[in-house]
Amino acid sequence: MLNNRELERQILHILVGSFTVLFIYTNLFDPLVLFMIIIVGIIASFLSTKGKVPIFHWFLKRYERKTEIRTFPGRGMIFFFVSSLIALKLFPFDIALASIMILTLGDSVSHIVGGHFGKIKNPLDGNSYKLLEGSIAGMFAGFLGAVIFVSPLEALFAAIIAMTAEAVEIEMNKKAVDDNLVVPLVAGVTMLAIRFDWLIKLFNFIMSFWPF
Repeated sequence: MLNNRELERQILHILVGSFTVLFIYTNLFDPLVLFMIIIVGIIASFLSTKGKVPIFHWFLKRYERKTEIRTFPGRGMIFFFVSSLIALKLFPFDIALASIMILTLGDSVSHIVGGHFGKIKNPLDGNSYKLLEGSIAGMFAGFLGAVIFVSPLEALFAAIIAMTAEAVEIEMNKKAVDDNLVVPLVAGVTMLAIRFDWLIKLFNFIMSFWPF
């Protein structure tokens, strides 16, 4: 069951993500601004492990998970801006915004719906704490956010594949890769693959070796 602290955390994630996309779209945020936000966040996070940083501490106390306050304060928000910056540098502008919207809405809605209404464990999650109802709701929410910027086909497949990847715990050096990095990258690559017919070309390439 989702507690009030986690619910408020997910709502904050939606608000920050939505306003970030709006500011990027209206050119109030550019890659340099995002980079500066990341640097300030990292410094504030480090200082928060030593003591109380004004304003930053209030947000941590109200919204941060207790385990992350001790290890990496503000981790989720920092990785959100890191992934947003990477998306803007790697992908076309519309795909980057759509990818960030899938992260913003898909990830948060999956937690909210799964926490309140979920009963079926997602078979793709080895730890069995992510619920299937939440993942499906996240796909739908991610699609609604992405379709503002890209075609319905691109938005649909990106939301489905990215939220499927979100349910699978990816590890590097025996540490789980943060969902805030995985979701937009998978979404962006999926939309590129559809836009430039990479999937069709890959299928045709494989079939060229078919003996019949």
